[in-house]
Amino acid sequence: MAHTKPTVQFFGAAGTVTGSKHLVTANGRRVLLDCGLFQGLKELRERNWDAPPFAPSELDAVVLSHAHIDHSGYLPLLVRRGFRGPVYCTNSTAELLGVLLPDSAYLQEKQAAHANYLGYSKHAPALPLYTTLDAQEALGLLQPQPFGESIRLTDGIAAVFRTAGHILGSATVDLQIDGTIGNAPLHVVYSGDLGRWGRPILHDPQPVPEADYLLLESTYGNRSHPVEVDEQLASCIRTAADRGGALLVPAFAVGRTQELLWWIRQLEQEERIPTLPVYVDSPMAIDVTDIYLRSTSEHDLDMRRLENAGHHPLYPRQFHLAKTQEESMALNTVRGPVIIISASGMATGGRILHHLKLRLSDRRTTVLLVGFQAAGTRGRRMLEGTDEVRIHGQDVRVRAHIESLDGLSAHADQGELLQWLSGFERPPRTTCLVHGEPDAAAALSEAIGERYGWDAEVAKDEGKLVLS
Repeated sequence: MAHTKPTVQFFGAAGTVTGSKHLVTANGRRVLLDCGLFQGLKELRERNWDAPPFAPSELDAVVLSHAHIDHSGYLPLLVRRGFRGPVYCTNSTAELLGVLLPDSAYLQEKQAAHANYLGYSKHAPALPLYTTLDAQEALGLLQPQPFGESIRLTDGIAAVFRTAGHILGSATVDLQIDGTIGNAPLHVVYSGDLGRWGRPILHDPQPVPEADYLLLESTYGNRSHPVEVDEQLASCIRTAADRGGALLVPAFAVGRTQELLWWIRQLEQEERIPTLPVYVDSPMAIDVTDIYLRSTSEHDLDMRRLENAGHHPLYPRQFHLAKTQEESMALNTVRGPVIIISASGMATGGRILHHLKLRLSDRRTTVLLVGFQAAGTRGRRMLEGTDEVRIHGQDVRVRAHIESLDGLSAHADQGELLQWLSGFERPPRTTCLVHGEPDAAAALSEAIGERYGWDAEVAKDEGKLVLS
């Protein structure tokens, strides 16, 4: 029988930034790199409901780069559709998934129930994409692994996790595929989402020595992040306080919320902002913050110094947690100036929608967008200056001041992506750009060619890369 060459097929995060799913087929085995939900544009979200272009029951393993839902949130649905194999991830990713996946399922169940109650769904009845039971079954398949050790995924395929610095537990994945007898393994390296250098809380991204084929994220492949993030944040907080209203921050519960809290505490300590009440209104963000605080092996030097000095590095002076629904609803009567941090980060769901619905029409309100806003999300529409957004079936006027702060992004920008590439001891045969919108991926491809002379192609949705 003729030898079949290994392949990588792109079933998400190709031409877009969500729905990461990259299927590696080699040695008669199938390994799925990441298992994310599509978010943002309606035509993307609807793909979550479609049968996947591969048979989940035929997968030998799933490997997750990190816990963000656009990289992990399809896993319960994969299990519902027949997958029963192991799911490999880092220890911290497994711990975070124990919070994120049930929360994702709960939100979907709640949104379906809300749609049925108000009658704004086109389906009768509206159903969740998956349930909390599906999420629990998926969690039972997790096989947590340490950084830096070789993991045997299945016959002929191993992997090594290295620190990616994006969020707690985030990793690059170095797949090592056995070749014919006498040949060295083929290295297929997947960046996952790369973090940044010199950021608070976590270690910097770790270099990878070699790759035959590189799958590289390109979220900010056409941009450079502002350097003075601390002063930009301080200025926004001071201005919001002067307006006397609420500063609403839609923030991802994992990573973004924790870094934001770190900076607020730091700016208070340096007396660069007034001390304001700070509410975190997200049960998931509260649980995740606890996980961050106890995962000391992944803390960088600055974080450890604060802890060793007896400081609470993620707690501002007037820090309040709104965990229950009653505590969240009580914030409706809180008058400004006040800071309310709540998920989701792109205002696609979660408790932030209730605060936006209540306060967006108030000119004293400031909305601070602190991360990437995918096309089709409410966050993106607000960023682009829309006059109104639709929330829970109602049109809400936008009179609030909309601000953005790219410097808090946990994604490497173009310069930082190029910096990480400098760690390779030899150029990959092929670099394939994923997890980016078309303009960003094209710009990064050009920059890689100019800097290193490498060929960098942009992954095509449902395209195939043959590993020769």
